[in-house]
Amino acid sequence: MSDQKNGPRHVACIMDGNGRWAQARGRPRLFGHHAGAQRVRDVVKACPDLGVEYLTIFAFSTENWKRTQTEVAGLMKLFRRYIQSEARELLAAGVRVRFIGDRVRLSPKLSKMMDELELLTSRNDKLHLTIALNYGGRDEIGRATKRLAKEVAAGRLSPDDVDETTLARFLDTCFLPDPDLVIRTSGEARISNFLLWQSAYAEYEFIDTLWPDFTPAVFAETVGRYGNRERRFGAVTA
Repeated sequence: MSDQKNGPRHVACIMDGNGRWAQARGRPRLFGHHAGAQRVRDVVKACPDLGVEYLTIFAFSTENWKRTQTEVAGLMKLFRRYIQSEARELLAAGVRVRFIGDRVRLSPKLSKMMDELELLTSRNDKLHLTIALNYGGRDEIGRATKRLAKEVAAGRLSPDDVDETTLARFLDTCFLPDPDLVIRTSGEARISNFLLWQSAYAEYEFIDTLWPDFTPAVFAETVGRYGNRERRFGAVTA
């Protein structure tokens, strides 16, 4: 167990490596995505004991539409199945679920299920689980600035009052604290357009473990290393 006092309050995960994990076993990529969904369940359960209050996971990016039609369709089916199978357990565990990203391209059925899960868990506060679905950091900032510009054009907001705090109120994550720790699995050392604005001062952990192998023990070890870091936010310690 990590030192909760010094541990991260908000952890964000780029869940990479599902496809490679499956291919290494001679299985289709969707087999890896199903294994990855099991890991989400395990990590969610592990958060409270590690002192993690907020968990944000990158489920599907705005760029993931470039994948094969078979994989995209399979992922959308997996998202629907996850919501359907996990809803009652998440409610009972005190997990509040919210989604970020642009829902316009998602099917009405999936969007409705997302709305229902958000409403069902809206009174929970043991863990705040945010799922980034059809999400991209640049897309989010673009949509936020458009909404902000409309407020200025309507005269409800003065241009002189616009600053970084104002813009943050228009982001998808306006209800979240900024992430303290961002974890990317699978050995890739890039942030892939994830929480670009919010992660300005986050600590990063790039680990070689593929997401389906990201057990609660590996998660605890990774979270535990956070307590050894000194966060100065641009300042210099005395």
